[in-house]
Amino acid sequence: DENIFQMEGEVSMALDGSLITILLIVVVAIIVLSVFFSFFPLMLWISAIASGVRVGIITLVAMRLRRVTPSRIVNPLIKATKAGLGLNINQLESHYLAGGNVDRVVNALIAAQRANIPLEFERAAAIDLAGRDVLQAVQMSVNPRVIETPIVAAVAKDGIEVKVKARVTVRANIDRLVG
Repeated sequence: DENIFQMEGEVSMALDGSLITILLIVVVAIIVLSVFFSFFPLMLWISAIASGVRVGIITLVAMRLRRVTPSRIVNPLIKATKAGLGLNINQLESHYLAGGNVDRVVNALIAAQRANIPLEFERAAAIDLAGRDVLQAVQMSVNPRVIETPIVAAVAKDGIEVKVKARVTVRANIDRLVG
C-alpha cells in the first residue's frame, strides 16, 4: 500500500511539473504574440491590401522604427487611392515627418478634385506646412463666405444722417496662399 501512495505522489508531482511548463509556455507565447502584433500592424496591412493599396509589411515596420504612426499614413493613402489621386506612401510620410496634417491635406485634395480646382500635392502640403488650413481654403474657394458688417451711422455737416451696412464676399485664392 505504501508503494501505491508513493507512486501516486510521484505521478502528482510529475503532473504539476508538466502543468507548470505548459502554463509557462502559454504565458511566453501570449507575450511574444502581443509584442509581435504591436510592432507589426497586421490588421492595417490587411485593410490596405483589401482596399487595393500596395503597402509592404516591411514598410509598415520601417515606419514604426522611424516613429511614424502607420495608421496616420495608410488610412489617408487608402482614401486618396479610392478617390483616384495619384499619391504614394513616400509623399505622405515625408509630409507627416515635416509636421504636416496628412489627413487634412488628402481631404483638401479630394475636395479640390471634386470641385475641378487644380491643386497638386506639393502645393497643398506647402499650404499646410505654412500653418494655413488647406481644407478650409479649398472649401472657401468653392463656397465663398459673405461677411456682413454692422450698421455704421454717420451725420454730415448739414444734418443728414447716413446709415451703411456692407457685405463683403471673401473667396480664397489658393495660388496666393503660399509662394
